Amino acid sequence: MEPGDERIDWRGQPIDCSRCVHIDVRDAGGCRPGHACVEDRYARRIDRFFDWNPQFGSAYVVHPHFEVRAIAAKHADLFRLPALLGDPEEAVRWNAVQRLPLRYKRMLRHDPHREVRIRIASQLDDADLVGMMGDPDYYVRLVVARRIAPSLLGPLMRDEEPEVRRVVAGRIAPSMLSAMTHDPDPAVRLSAVERQARDLIGRHAGDADWRVRHAVALRTADSAVLLRLAGDADALVAEAARERLVALGRGRAEVAS
Repeated sequence: MEPGDERIDWRGQPIDCSRCVHIDVRDAGGCRPGHACVEDRYARRIDRFFDWNPQFGSAYVVHPHFEVRAIAAKHADLFRLPALLGDPEEAVRWNAVQRLPLRYKRMLRHDPHREVRIRIASQLDDADLVGMMGDPDYYVRLVVARRIAPSLLGPLMRDEEPEVRRVVAGRIAPSMLSAMTHDPDPAVRLSAVERQARDLIGRHAGDADWRVRHAVALRTADSAVLLRLAGDADALVAEAARERLVALGRGRAEVAS
C-alpha cells in the first residue's frame, strides 16, 4: 500500500521541491512529489524515481541516506559498484554485488551481516561453498548443506545444528549414512534410516523414537524384524509391521500370533 501524502525527506524534514536540484526533471515529468522522489523517506518513492531516471544512479551511490545508495546501486554504472562492497549498510552491499561478476561475490562470503552471507551462499558453486561450512550462523550452513555437492557434505555430518544434519542425512552419499543413523537427534536418524539400504535398516528396530521404528517397519523385508515390531508398544509401528508382513506374503494367522 502506498504511504500517505506527506512529503518528508529521510531526515524527517518537509520536502521543498523549489530547492531540488532536479526541478527540471520534475517539470519534464520525470518525478512527482509524493510519488516518485529521490529525497523522499519512503523507499518505494525513491525506487520509482530511479526507475524513471536510471541515468542518475551513479550520481547517488555516495548519498548519505542508505536507502538511496542501495536503490541507486541497481542502476549505477558497473565500475562504480566495487567500492560499494565496503558500504556500512548490508542492503547497499547486496544490491551492488548482485550486478558484479562471481569473483566479487566471493569477497562477501564472510560479510558481517547474515542475510548477505545467506544470499551469497545461494549463488556460489561447490569450491566456494566449502569455505562457508564453518559459518557462525546456522542458516548459512543450512543453505550450504542444501546446495553443495553430496560428496562434500562430510564435515557437516557433525554440525551442531540438528536441522543442518537432517538436510545432510537427506543428501549425503548412501555409503556415509551409517554414522548418521546413530545421530543424537531423532529427526536426523529418521532422515538417514529412510534412505539407508533395506538390508541394513533392521538394526534400528530398537530405536528409542517411534518414528524411526515406524520407518523400519515400512521398509524392511526382514521377517524377524517385522515380527518383533508387530508387538511394538506404539500402535502405529505395530500396525505398519503387521501390514508389511502381510504384503510380503506372511500368513495373517502367523502375523497375529
